[in-house]
Amino acid sequence: MIRIGNISVGEFPILLAPMEDVSDPPFRYVCKMFGADIMYTEFISSEGLIRDAAKSVKKLDFSEFERPIGIQIFGHDIDSMVKAAEYAERAQPDIIDINYGCPVKKVASKGAGSGIMNDIPKMVAMTEAVVKAVKLPVTIKTRLGYDEDRKDIVEIAEKLQDVGIQALTIHGRLRTTRSSVPADWTLIGKVKSNQRMRIPVFGNGDVLDGPSAKYFRDNFGVDGLMIARGSYGNPWVFNEVKKYLNDGILPPLPDVHERLRISRIHLEKSVEWKGERQALMEMRKHWGDYFKGFPNFKPYRIRIMQANYFAEMDDILKEIAEKFDGVQPVKGHADTSTEASDLPGECRL
Repeated sequence: MIRIGNISVGEFPILLAPMEDVSDPPFRYVCKMFGADIMYTEFISSEGLIRDAAKSVKKLDFSEFERPIGIQIFGHDIDSMVKAAEYAERAQPDIIDINYGCPVKKVASKGAGSGIMNDIPKMVAMTEAVVKAVKLPVTIKTRLGYDEDRKDIVEIAEKLQDVGIQALTIHGRLRTTRSSVPADWTLIGKVKSNQRMRIPVFGNGDVLDGPSAKYFRDNFGVDGLMIARGSYGNPWVFNEVKKYLNDGILPPLPDVHERLRISRIHLEKSVEWKGERQALMEMRKHWGDYFKGFPNFKPYRIRIMQANYFAEMDDILKEIAEKFDGVQPVKGHADTSTEASDLPGECRL
């Protein structure tokens, strides 16, 4: 049984990645329905949190249904990160997670996210300060290293463990690696096989379905897997992965009625959390992925993108149910996830 601090997370947990503008409470809810074992909030700016910025504070929201859940924070200043961790702890999550993985320029150029991998002593000092400041277990999400000349994750992992983190998730790319380049799991495997490592090591990067999950589990020995873009418009991927890992069987792709059921729940939760107008606007990035694989869907997608009212959207979804009743979606990655190049930000890998 894998444990993060005192939290039992199953024998081989499947985690939902923290993804900016994606892993909000409505999306986390539907992923939990299909078996996500651990989830994280969108990443939250330490500076925004300690200034009580409304957008940052709202990201602290979660429901009891989502547990165990981690609040993920990022920043470049140690004192601000400590204060943000203490602030986040008051929301009573199960885990405080530090983002050392985001490669987006506006984040990394300030020495936050994966930019801190250019200064390993500061990375370790910041981690130690946060660990000492909170009572909750602290976990880290990071990358293999800053660039090709500094693939330091084996040494970094030891140092972070030594200052008290309780679990480590490694994304199999560098700070400088484009998302179109396949993830390199070799060093993730080396971290896990390092006899000094005592904490759980989770792998992330290109986990898109049951077969890819099995490959990474069997070949690199990790304690669990984190899914990011493989969940986009595809929350049932958690059920697929678990079933395939357990018995080698791929469940059939959900038909249009199941996709409509789940997307409706997602939409309704979004309306509850954000209000009708904002929910309809932000759900636009999800609809195409919910219905990938269905032929000639484009006219409906255009109408969905133009809908401004819940009742209007409901009518469109009823038409979709009638139009695609009995139609089997085309099987393949393109039908169950969004390609990295289609995503609006690289903190969604």
